[in-house]
Amino acid sequence: MPERDKLIGLGLMIISAIVIIIYLYGLFFSTEKIAEILIKITIFAAVAGVMGILGWIGYTLATTPPPKPIEEIEKEIEAELKKLEEQAKSEKEGATK
Repeated sequence: MPERDKLIGLGLMIISAIVIIIYLYGLFFSTEKIAEILIKITIFAAVAGVMGILGWIGYTLATTPPPKPIEEIEKEIEAELKKLEEQAKSEKEGATK
């Protein structure tokens, strides 16, 4: 399995290098029209990526229920502590009999 992971990683590295070289050539060594299209695609991808992440954050905030208020959590903890103290007290009384 690790050998397969290494091959996949090597393949991704090679593909990345090839895409970078093609992109570089398209921007600097090809016609103005191709360079302009590449720049437009790049800007669109960047804006769409950022707005997609922002939309995902908004969706998460809109659909996630709000957390309990701290006061309610404190009351629950106090109730649990009282139960534990009563249990310990009853166990202690049961042990002394």
